[in-house]
Amino acid sequence: MQNTLALKTYLDEAVARYNQPDFIPNDPISLPHLFSKPQDIEIIGFWIAMLAWGNRTTIIKKGKELLNLLDNAPHDFVLNHQDSDLKRFLSFKHRTFNATDTLYFLHFFRQHYQKYDSLETAFTQDFDPESPHVESALIRFHEYFFGLEDFPERTRKHIATPARRSACKRLNMFLRWMVRHDNQGVDFGIWHTIKPHQLICPCDVHVERVARHLGLIERKSSDWQTALELTQNLKKFDDQDPVKYDFALFGLGVVGEI
Repeated sequence: MQNTLALKTYLDEAVARYNQPDFIPNDPISLPHLFSKPQDIEIIGFWIAMLAWGNRTTIIKKGKELLNLLDNAPHDFVLNHQDSDLKRFLSFKHRTFNATDTLYFLHFFRQHYQKYDSLETAFTQDFDPESPHVESALIRFHEYFFGLEDFPERTRKHIATPARRSACKRLNMFLRWMVRHDNQGVDFGIWHTIKPHQLICPCDVHVERVARHLGLIERKSSDWQTALELTQNLKKFDDQDPVKYDFALFGLGVVGEI
């Protein structure tokens, strides 16, 4: 890894550039930013995060299509839709995410929000607040998400888990959105059981490439241990909010600075 102080200064400057409101419009996080109701933010935030692979413009376009199908009121639709309302989702598709997956997501959300006010509960039912990171929360969430009767086996590929050694990029991104809180207005910070220092940095292709270039990742493979390694190195720069550097690594990668 490069000189720690020099690298921290470089990354802090990049965080300041990219952790800004003008980051929002061209990023999938723009869709939950259309709402103020926490449950709406959670539902569309989770869903768009799970769809977040491929071109960002396409992801946002598909997210807007999904919102239209949800009558632009995700929480209300989840709780109050009729069976006849589900027909409109049969043509919704994004890459390998199809109608079967869509209908199960709706089923899961209805079952959950009939019992709980927040999606955070799905991650924290057995979460130890003293845990160093969210690995156990992600494993428990995966078990809970697929705990309903007759879940479609094909949908498993859309929800990662550290138990399968996945880096869980999309889930970690979603948790960053929900948990991180600062004065910049990009992340929401509406969840409080999981703390920012317990988050794991999302390892997408841009982040991983830049992190390897800067010596923040030495592990050869790309898996859960890689995400842990990156986060542990980022904690050397800020042990209370290491995942803020996701903005720096992603931004530097997207604009081609590195």
